[in-house]
Amino acid sequence: MSVAADTEVSLARQANDLARDLARADPKVYWLDLGVTAAATWLSLWVAVTSPSVGWALTAGVVCVLSLYRGISFIHELTHLRRDEVPFFHVAWNVLIGVPWLTPSLLYEGVHILHHAKDRYGTARDPEYHPLARRPPHELVAFLGIALLAPVGVILRFGVMAPLSFLIPPLRRFVIAKTSGMVINLGFSREDHDRAASSSWLAQEIGAWLWCWTLLGLGVAGVIPWRALLIAGAIFGVMTFLNQLRTAVAHYWENAGEQMSVLEQFLDSVNVPPPALLPFLWAPVGLRYHALHHLMPRLPYHNLGTAHRRLVEALPEDHVYRRVEQRELFPALARLLGRMRLKR
Repeated sequence: MSVAADTEVSLARQANDLARDLARADPKVYWLDLGVTAAATWLSLWVAVTSPSVGWALTAGVVCVLSLYRGISFIHELTHLRRDEVPFFHVAWNVLIGVPWLTPSLLYEGVHILHHAKDRYGTARDPEYHPLARRPPHELVAFLGIALLAPVGVILRFGVMAPLSFLIPPLRRFVIAKTSGMVINLGFSREDHDRAASSSWLAQEIGAWLWCWTLLGLGVAGVIPWRALLIAGAIFGVMTFLNQLRTAVAHYWENAGEQMSVLEQFLDSVNVPPPALLPFLWAPVGLRYHALHHLMPRLPYHNLGTAHRRLVEALPEDHVYRRVEQRELFPALARLLGRMRLKR
């Protein structure tokens, strides 16, 4: 066995041995976190759109961006969480966060799991991989800027394209293949068209469509001020931009499209562990341990920190596991830009 293969097997075995008892999701943590996050999101949104004080409105807007970001980030957990582990959690999340913010879990379920496929990661068949480190720096600006258009995108997807697609079969196929996934690989197309006929998918899609029309109708009727809808849209756009910033530093984006080993996939991913504090805000719900998640994708978010500490304590400081660490968001972005310039 080669040194690289031996290291790969050793790291995977050590991680699983040290964290085997952490694989069970704790329903109490999920429900409490979702409940508090949803309450903070909707309360802060109400303050942001109703407060006569600019200062209070802006403060509430910031809180809403961060709490909504945490709430939306649970969509990542849903793709790895079996429904019997935390019963009804998927439904509750869609009711409280996903459908009202036009980001139902159908956009991620069935898509994100392909990012973890050993024969897809980093290739043209990976929906969540774009070799940014091999691109010129201006592509990073476009990559980040496109996120600000997310409010327009979700309105078009669920308020316009969804109802039309039920009437026009060719459009329906396009909508499922190209506009029903949270992806960064624009060449990716969904192939699981049967999933779009399931009751869960249809409930989410029709719910988002009717919710979108209801909000727009209430705006036209003057029941909800357009100012309130615009503020909510701005909050959603900023939240999506923040997530895109996090995505930009979630991997090293070095692969040119070749199939990668498990160890190479791990080394292409990033952890931002303590003592850094801000990742709690910009990489919530376990996303700060993205490399560890790729090593153990079934580990629930609330146990990733414990698993990381065990690995750090058990492994030497010069171990390959420590090579994926970054200190904070902006140093990681600066490193990405540096690599992009080198590829020019």
